[in-house]
Amino acid sequence: MYQWLAAQVSDAVQDSLENERVAQMVTLSEVVINNKLNVPAFIDRVKRDTTFYKAFKNLRILSFSSLNNIAMQDKRGRQVASLNSKTHQVYKGGCRTMTKEYERTTGNMTDKDGAYNYYTAELYAGLFFTTGKVCGETNVVGNAGLNPKDKSGMEKRKEQLKMLFFNPGKKIPGIPLMGEKSNIFDPRVADLYDYTIDYVAYNGHNAYKFAIRAKEGLSSSDRNRIVYDQMTTWFNDRNFEIMGRTYALSYNTGAYDFDVHMEVELTHAGALLVPSVLRYTGTWDVIFKKRERGMFTATLFNFR
Repeated sequence: MYQWLAAQVSDAVQDSLENERVAQMVTLSEVVINNKLNVPAFIDRVKRDTTFYKAFKNLRILSFSSLNNIAMQDKRGRQVASLNSKTHQVYKGGCRTMTKEYERTTGNMTDKDGAYNYYTAELYAGLFFTTGKVCGETNVVGNAGLNPKDKSGMEKRKEQLKMLFFNPGKKIPGIPLMGEKSNIFDPRVADLYDYTIDYVAYNGHNAYKFAIRAKEGLSSSDRNRIVYDQMTTWFNDRNFEIMGRTYALSYNTGAYDFDVHMEVELTHAGALLVPSVLRYTGTWDVIFKKRERGMFTATLFNFR
């Protein structure tokens, strides 16, 4: 017990020192300076935020409608497969089901059994589609949050990708050669980024805009030490809920590489924060598999 408590205290001290160090590297707009924002505490909020992940978890306990658009391209940018649909999720009695108002596919989006031929489509389906009747889910994030350690195959890859999206201040376990490169606040990579905080209007609300961007002119060896090219997050200035986020991530190990761009806008369904629009463009290449280039847009509405 004593050793565990000592470890917790040590981690807390290390976190505090890390926050102070990053805070000294942040460029503040004049209005943020005038607002006397506690920058180390703000950095800590960013690192520990669960509102963004919880917004997606909230989709498991709500009814809603969704317009779904997925397109796959070849290396020349020509569309080779697509899916367009309108779906309705119904949540009742602790269970969720989904109906399709319409669905149109082209190319080889699915095989003869209806399974997706593309990882991009499978990722999308995992986020927004329901197969059969799913019961017993909650929107509780919990202390553990995302954890790919106990998963394998596609489920493990999905969990790792979700961590890149939802936990930008954490190390992603199980991704070869990436290590701490996925942690935008790690002292070993922090000096490779420019950090800024501004006070702006976002979708009709006041927000703190926190942006990180890879420094210009990085050498190829330094560039290979980081994963996030840029990430911008808008935080509600009253309760620090995330209102929107954009990403650009890229990485190349030789065995695999990816280049992903994503935009997410959030809204409220009653008291619950939920994603309303998600746009994704990305390319993936894993050794022994064909490179995949895809894009999708999810538009969610009519939450109940």
